[in-house]
Amino acid sequence: MGRDHPLEPIPDDGEPGVEVYNRELDRLAGLNKNTWFTAPWLYAECYLYRLIRAHCSITTYWNTFDPFLSQKLSTFSQSGTSIRQIAASMYELESEKGALDKEKLGILFREMLQMCLWGNATDLSLLTHMSATDIEHLQVVGKDAQVARQQFILKDDQEQLWRYLSFLEAGRVDFVLDNSGFELFTDLVFADFLVTYTPYVATVYFHPKLIPWFVSDVTPPDFQHVFTSLLDPSFFPTPVGDTSTPPLEHITRMVTRWEQYVEQGIFNLSVPSDTPLGSHAPAAEFWTSPWPYWSMEFHAPELFESLKKSDLVIFKGDLK
Repeated sequence: MGRDHPLEPIPDDGEPGVEVYNRELDRLAGLNKNTWFTAPWLYAECYLYRLIRAHCSITTYWNTFDPFLSQKLSTFSQSGTSIRQIAASMYELESEKGALDKEKLGILFREMLQMCLWGNATDLSLLTHMSATDIEHLQVVGKDAQVARQQFILKDDQEQLWRYLSFLEAGRVDFVLDNSGFELFTDLVFADFLVTYTPYVATVYFHPKLIPWFVSDVTPPDFQHVFTSLLDPSFFPTPVGDTSTPPLEHITRMVTRWEQYVEQGIFNLSVPSDTPLGSHAPAAEFWTSPWPYWSMEFHAPELFESLKKSDLVIFKGDLK
């Protein structure tokens, strides 16, 4: 890579995308744009992760291996303070449910929206040398932190979004997922708020990646790992002598509700939750292709038609 070598064809591992990547690579070679420095950035970035996947999938013992899993779980385990605080807030909200009129729901919606937005700060493809303290600072989602970060929002349409959302009746919301761990947790909290506390949303669909992608993106196994990790009392260690941290029972109560939503079809993964890495699944293959979003209708018409049925699609990633 550092010497601008030509990109090699993706080995035929029998998984989705081999022909797509290699056909595009042949086209780029004809334009003399098939090296690490000359290939279009989007193609080269996506190609790298598809190549890594191929080198695992063609083996006998590594074909289910996620080279980034330990890093994802390790970072998530350092998120306990913020997660406990958010879970405690959701627990307190339960007692106020009957008093939540449209105005109060609007205030909570804006807070949830920003929590979900800044959950993206823990992107492991960017955070290469972050300490536990640094990560905790990034994950502060309180009101003061949100006010301080307001200046960093380039285009803020949350008022228009709330007006649109508040006229829905039992609508559908789709999350095109980005990072696993803490960001996925905030996505689930936001979805929980929408279906539990508002009459506007009845079902939520979550769209994962089929292979390890951009280090920390959500795969189907990651989706399951978040649930099991949150319900594991030993996963988030409590600092010795800390009496101010909210109890784990709040997390357990909330995640148990999410599990019920999964069983009832209120929360849905776009592919079966037990989908192995590298599986063929037309509903998700586009997300690990080299194509930009604007080409979805052409390259993934089934997915495009499915998303057209949604009342709101939230793209959590800025790329793929």
